[in-house]
Amino acid sequence: MVFGFLDRAARATPLTLLTEKQFTPWHRKQPARVKNWLKAQGFKPEAGRHIALPGAGGRIERVIVLTGPQPGGWDIADLPSKLPEGAYRIEGALDAPAATLLATGWALGSYRYGRYKKAGSKMAQLVWPKTASRDAVQRIAGAIYRGRDLITTPAEDLGPAELAAEVRAVAAHYGAKCAVIAGEQLLQKNYPMVHAVGRASSRAPRLIDLRWGKPGDPLVALVGKGVVFDTGGLDIKPSSGMIMMKKDMGGAACALGVAEMVMDAGLPVRLRLLIPAVENAIAGNAFRPSDVLSSRKGLKVEVGNTDAEGRLVLADAMTEADSEKPALMIDFATLTGAARVALGADLPALFSNDDGLAEDLLAAGREVADPLWRLPLWHPYGRELDSKIADINSAPGGGYGGAITAALFLERFVGAKTPWAHIDLMAWNRAGKPGRPEGGEPMTARAVYRMLEKKFGKKKAA
Repeated sequence: MVFGFLDRAARATPLTLLTEKQFTPWHRKQPARVKNWLKAQGFKPEAGRHIALPGAGGRIERVIVLTGPQPGGWDIADLPSKLPEGAYRIEGALDAPAATLLATGWALGSYRYGRYKKAGSKMAQLVWPKTASRDAVQRIAGAIYRGRDLITTPAEDLGPAELAAEVRAVAAHYGAKCAVIAGEQLLQKNYPMVHAVGRASSRAPRLIDLRWGKPGDPLVALVGKGVVFDTGGLDIKPSSGMIMMKKDMGGAACALGVAEMVMDAGLPVRLRLLIPAVENAIAGNAFRPSDVLSSRKGLKVEVGNTDAEGRLVLADAMTEADSEKPALMIDFATLTGAARVALGADLPALFSNDDGLAEDLLAAGREVADPLWRLPLWHPYGRELDSKIADINSAPGGGYGGAITAALFLERFVGAKTPWAHIDLMAWNRAGKPGRPEGGEPMTARAVYRMLEKKFGKKKAA
């Protein structure tokens, strides 16, 4: 993959990074021509702004970049697309963490989705900062690029089979095992809710199961919602709600991204990735509102709404993940509009039955600027899941606390002793921001990887 870097350049334009406090003393030392240029351009020394200074022969002499009090990855992340084509370098000495953070931001800002449309002008390129960890930057950028590609690709070209093929390719690259249970085999292997949700599509549902790591290491289970397209089923969505539903496999893309980073880093864990991959389509054999479904756990589930299909497929996969008593389990899902109403599109909701795990995730998100916000598993709301004819209702009516009741539904399929976190995310940037272009985004993948990296450490060299 191309991440927007050069090993070296004969002539690279310097990027001068200044905080708002540093700008004033720097400005005092500048010649009149620079001061006049800044004044003529109306440049305001505010974090997030940059300006190119002209030099001899019409060339750019340098670019001034205003950062926050501590330079972060997003400070230069919009420059690949904003600066003229050419080579650039960060001026001054940087310690390894700062250099790696800045380089990661540059890499994420160099992404373009180009499957169907040729790219326009070329982007600016950065000479690798000497102290940056190339492995870390390439690991993170590679996984995020893949996740963005998957989420942005229309369902016509990304069905359950294609999603399984993508996971198989990642597994093969890292020497992992990958098994896929498809179609009627899901019933034979006791994944009835995955089968029920996906059976109406001409593209058979699947459970994708990746395993990696050594037997003695702690087991980390990742589960990602892989609904490649969601019509809403018989409780059909309006066109306005359906237009974005190619992104309903965003949880699977996030989980795969975390798995890829874990394997690439060689973290000393046993990794299990489970992705129920389905298309929630409409046909004569589609599952119906008020149907009672069997589940892998044995609970009978009354279907409250066929448009709440994600929690059904997750429940079967999470039951299987929990059967091996993992050291921790994390599921990722574009699950509820209620979470978006509560927190907006940019801030994924975090639910957890373990305060320590939740705090670790929140801290990691702050550290790598990949935020989450914790919402409560408020158990009194569990009464909303009561069913008169089954063990549990999948989607109670009423419209109150929908993100919480969805999380409480999932909790029923997790053992009481299993540290578990549920992440309800948008998986889409509604508008471009530095390093995060409009389109698919595996939100929280970097935060979860950072948490795992800190918790389990790195494998020692042989």
